Parts: sequence; C-alpha cells; structure tokens
Amino acid sequence: MPKKFQGENSKSATARARKAEAKAVADARKQKELEDALWQETDKHVMKKDGVHLNKNRLSQNKKMTSRDNPLVVHWMEADLIACLRLILRKGRGLIFSFSLVYPFKSTEKSHLEMPLEENINQIVPEEGTMEARTIEDAIAVLSTKEDLDRHPERRMKAAYAAFEEANMARLKMENPNMRLSQLKQQLKKEWTKSPENPLNQRVAAYNSK
Repeated sequence: MPKKFQGENSKSATARARKAEAKAVADARKQKELEDALWQETDKHVMKKDGVHLNKNRLSQNKKMTSRDNPLVVHWMEADLIACLRLILRKGRGLIFSFSLVYPFKSTEKSHLEMPLEENINQIVPEEGTMEARTIEDAIAVLSTKEDLDRHPERRMKAAYAAFEEANMARLKMENPNMRLSQLKQQLKKEWTKSPENPLNQRVAAYNSK
C-alpha cells in the first residue's frame, strides 16, 4: 500500500500567495484613499474663500493684460489709432469734396464793394462849434479879446451851421447823386470851413479888415 504524501501542495501554496498579495495591494490602496480624504478640505466657507482668491488672481492677470501700462497693449492701441486716422483721412477727403460741391463754402471776407468808405484822417473836418487856426494871424484872430469883435462865435456856430446845411444840402445831392449821406455831410463841412457864413470866418475877416 503506497504512503500518503506528507508535504504542502505547491499549486495551492502559489494561489494563496497570490491572493495574499492582491489583498495587500487592495488594502494599501484603500488606506491611501482614506489618507487623501483626510487632507481634502470639506469646509464650504474655506472652499468659497479659495474660489474668490482664485477669481481675484484671474482678474488681476486679465487687468495686467489689458492695462495701458502693458507695452503690448500700448502697441495695439497705437496701431488701432493709426488705422482709424488713416481711414478717416481717406474717407473724409471724399466727404468734404462732395459736400463742397453741393454746399459751396461762402467766403466771410467782404469785397471792397461791400465795405463802407473810411474817413480820410488826413483831411479831417473840424466839428461845428470848434475853432481852428492854421496860421499865426488866424490864431490871433481866434484868441483876440477886443470888445469890437465877436468874442463867442462858437455860441452861434450850431444855428449858423444848421441854416447852412439846410440851404446847401439839396444842391450837393443834385451835384453828387451817387454819394452817401455821410459823404455829403463831409463835403458840406468842407464848404462850411470856407464859407463866409461861418462865424469863425467872419471873425477872421473882421480882424483882417482892421
């Protein structure tokens, strides 16, 4: 009768060893998951704070990318501005030209025909009521205080000039139909300075007759 085998079966021993190894690997993995779960933050407030901090960092990065201090941003802005100016100049010339054809610009400068005549300051006629002396004799006559001469002809100047104007203005209008009223009055004053009806001329004539 053969003897019964007393040793361990090699196949069963190998199977048990593999099972034990697989169990050890599974246990190690489970233990690692538990440890990772302990380090993971579960507080909602802390998680929210971390999220806000992350958003702030992102906004800060975006602000830096769009800031005018950034050389790249400045370069992009200058390039866009130059392109816009070129477009405006190119389109604007055509718009101005077409607008000028429809609505031609009117010059604000007046022609010499529209401008009023200016008084010649080299030939200023003295106002009525004033006295003028061009020579020493005329000055002496004007300043004379003799009793037999009229000491205050200027007091009669306005009335005498009004009568002279009424008598001669119609004649000047007939002789100079193209003159304006201001020009006619200027011409009348010139005649008044030489007229014998002028009290000043009467005073000088009276002095010269002495």
